[in-house]
Amino acid sequence: MEPSLSQVSTPGRVAAADEGVSREELALAARNHGLPLEALRYEVTPPGLHYVLVHYDIPLADGEGWTLSVGGRVRTPLTLDPAALRRFPAVTTRVTMECAGNGRALLSPRPVSQPWLVEAVGTADWTGVPLRAVLDAAGVRADAVEAVFTGADHGVERGVEQDYRRSLPLQVATGDEPGVLLAYAMNGRPLPPQHGYPLRLVVPGWYGMAHVKWLREITLVDAPFTGFQQSVAYRYRLPGDDPDGPGEPVTRIAPRALMVPPGFPDFMSRTRVVRPGPVRLEGRAWSGCGPVTRVEVSADDGTGWSEAALAPPGAHRWAWQSWTYLWTVAPGPYALTVRATDAEGRVQPLQQPWNRGGFGNNLVQRVPVLCCRAADPPPASP
Repeated sequence: MEPSLSQVSTPGRVAAADEGVSREELALAARNHGLPLEALRYEVTPPGLHYVLVHYDIPLADGEGWTLSVGGRVRTPLTLDPAALRRFPAVTTRVTMECAGNGRALLSPRPVSQPWLVEAVGTADWTGVPLRAVLDAAGVRADAVEAVFTGADHGVERGVEQDYRRSLPLQVATGDEPGVLLAYAMNGRPLPPQHGYPLRLVVPGWYGMAHVKWLREITLVDAPFTGFQQSVAYRYRLPGDDPDGPGEPVTRIAPRALMVPPGFPDFMSRTRVVRPGPVRLEGRAWSGCGPVTRVEVSADDGTGWSEAALAPPGAHRWAWQSWTYLWTVAPGPYALTVRATDAEGRVQPLQQPWNRGGFGNNLVQRVPVLCCRAADPPPASP
């Protein structure tokens, strides 16, 4: 029988009710790491702690030999090397980036894919060239409707061989709210390989699938792009929908608050241990549709809520906001919960509506905590 890509690339599916995480999912989890939640204390995430998702392979890139081509429905096609890009005025934008699949592993039944819990997030200072400046230099033709972005990572997914490729509507690509960035630096240094060296897209407020890494080509098109990562992957398909139907596109980040787990953890269960008395709770909150306006904390798994002190968004519109809450605790077990509300009135749910891809799952974080008095010291050796 003639070999085919279907032998190595299976269709998307949902795990059976009693099915554990597979070896393939564990391999994905080993390649794609999340943010250790204690690192929420950093306002700007160090690159090695920022979440990573690589669809295929990390390309081996020669930064000096790299070029970005801009073509399609433009008046002046461009080929830009790193020196040419740096001749455009540079800007730096602080952006919180979150994977669209964050929270997928908490769904039941579980969509089989990268098994994120809640750690697929990070915030960085991205430096580069505003996309609209490059498109202005190329001269976008009047019939262009989308910009298509092609990365250098190449692979196969659900039997489709492809470069990773996504598009943005022209009004987003050329707009300034948010201002899309062609980024060549992260936290003041060249992009690390896993974060897209030497060039990536940064789309503030949008989930991570839009931030195409290892960017090598921009093509302006006069009809909506229908490539795999646009029209097959990253769509909301609800119960009762055709699994292969069009669904709704995944775009903006839903509101979320996360807590730095207090106290200290048990190694396996990650249950936190705290001492009686005042305990300072802290974390970060963000949304892709407007600033977060409220963060609430519950110590009884969502039965009662108390409002936390929330920092304003300040100068960094597209970055997370810090929050704090002073919790006075007595001995006993607790289930801490935190939720965010944004300026559009969207609030995190206590029960997450299910979708087939496991996208946009902003179910509230739950942190089990045991409060007990200090243990007696171990007996001295004879």
